Amino acid sequence: MDWLQAIILGLVQGLTEFLPVSSSGHLAIGRALLGVEESGDLVFEVAVHAATVLATIAVFRKEIWKLLCGLFKFKYNDETDYIAKICVSMIPVLIVGVFFKDAVESAFSSMLVVGLALIVTAMLLTFSDWKSGSFGRLRLPQDDKKGPQDESPVILSEAKNLNIKEYRNGISFWQALVVGVGQAFAVIPGLSRSGTTISTGLICGVKRSSMAQFSFLMVLVPILGEAFLDVVGGDFASSSIGILPLALGFVSAFLSGLFACKVMIALVKRAQLKWFGLYCALVGLAVLIFLV
Repeated sequence: MDWLQAIILGLVQGLTEFLPVSSSGHLAIGRALLGVEESGDLVFEVAVHAATVLATIAVFRKEIWKLLCGLFKFKYNDETDYIAKICVSMIPVLIVGVFFKDAVESAFSSMLVVGLALIVTAMLLTFSDWKSGSFGRLRLPQDDKKGPQDESPVILSEAKNLNIKEYRNGISFWQALVVGVGQAFAVIPGLSRSGTTISTGLICGVKRSSMAQFSFLMVLVPILGEAFLDVVGGDFASSSIGILPLALGFVSAFLSGLFACKVMIALVKRAQLKWFGLYCALVGLAVLIFLV
C-alpha cells in the first residue's frame, strides 16, 4: 500500500463510519478497486477505525466527560447503570475478538463475504424500519420540534445531547446483550456495525433515539482496546503496510471522520433506514455480479 492509497482508504473509512452502510465493507471494496494487496493482518483497518472513534470522542467530548464524572462518584447512579449496560454489550464482541480473530481476518480477504454481508445489512435495515413502524412514513418538518419521544429514524444526531437520566430506562440489560451480539456479528466486513446494532435494538423494542445514543457509545472501548493491544503487541511495528501509510491513513480517517460527524449526520437526520438498505443491496449485488 502506497501513501495515496492509504489516504483514499482513510477517507472512505471516515466518510462511511457514521452511515449504516458498513465502513469495513467499503474498505474491502476500496482495496479491491485500488489493487491494494492483502497485508495478512487487520492493522490498517484497526488504525483507521481508531481514528474515526477518536474523531467522535473529539466531537462529543463534553457529553462523554459528563458521563465519566457520574461514574467516578463511586455510587450506583444513572451514569453507572448506563455504563454497566455498555459493558454488558461488549461481552459478545470480546469473545469474538479472543477466540475468532483469525476467522475474522480471513473474512476480509473474501469479496464474496462482503457482497453477501451487504445484502444481509440491507435486509436488516429494511426489516427494522418495518418493525419499528416507520417504513413508508414521511419525515415532516414539524417532527424536528418533537421531544426525545420522537421515533423519527435518526441515526446518531440525538447522541450529541446525552441525557442519561432520560435514557436510563430506554434499554434494558438483556436488550444491551442482544445488541452486543449484533455488534459481534458485525465484525464481518459488509455487515454494518451501526446498521446491525440499531436494527437489532429496534427489533428488540428499543426506541430509535435511545438506540442511536447507545450504538455510538458501545463501540468506543472495543475499537480503542484493539488498537492498544496491536500497539503493545507490536503488530503495528511488524505490519507489512509500513508506518507512513498507516500514519497517513490514520490522519485521513480522523479528519474525514470529524467532517462526517459534524456534517454528514445532518444528511441522514430525515432519512429512513430502508434507503440505506437499498444502497447496501445495490452495492452488494454489484460486488456479486463483478465476482461472477
